[in-house]
Amino acid sequence: MRTANIGVLKNQLSAYLRHVRNGEEVVICDRNVPIARMVPMEPSETYGEEEARLIAAGIMKPPDDPTPMDWDAFWALPSANVSDEAVREAIDWAKGER
Repeated sequence: MRTANIGVLKNQLSAYLRHVRNGEEVVICDRNVPIARMVPMEPSETYGEEEARLIAAGIMKPPDDPTPMDWDAFWALPSANVSDEAVREAIDWAKGER
């Protein structure tokens, strides 16, 4: 287990993240007083490698409800009854052709 004060961590973040990626834990200190831990992400059966990387980077947010989507129920819902003219108007409006 490694320790790093905030200033050192800020200056050498990439190096400490490399240690974390390799499975190590880093204890973050403020004036030599431990305040947080940086630990590797647990492998998830729910997410693939790419999704786990995006979640760890803060680019993607996992769903609040991890229940899988019931696609059969979704496709069983009635479809909207919209005229072709209304669809064209909506597309033109979305394109900015107002």
